[in-house]
Amino acid sequence: MTPLDHAKSDLAERAGVTVDEITLVSSEEVTWPDSSLGCPQPGMMYAQVLTSGSRIILSAGGRTYEYHSGGQRPPFLCETP
Repeated sequence: MTPLDHAKSDLAERAGVTVDEITLVSSEEVTWPDSSLGCPQPGMMYAQVLTSGSRIILSAGGRTYEYHSGGQRPPFLCETP
């Protein structure tokens, strides 16, 4: 499964839509400045290491969703980009 397919599948389940109802807004390779992969959570500490990954922005049901990935971690929904 590609990172895009993984993100679309996750969003379809979360939003209660079919994969065909999801639109790719953008997808880009990025280098995250730390292991939070651009999505730090309050109270957490992260290794300060450059991490190659991607940012995938999807749209469904009139909303936009941002997925991040990096290292060995598959794309995950970043609710605080």
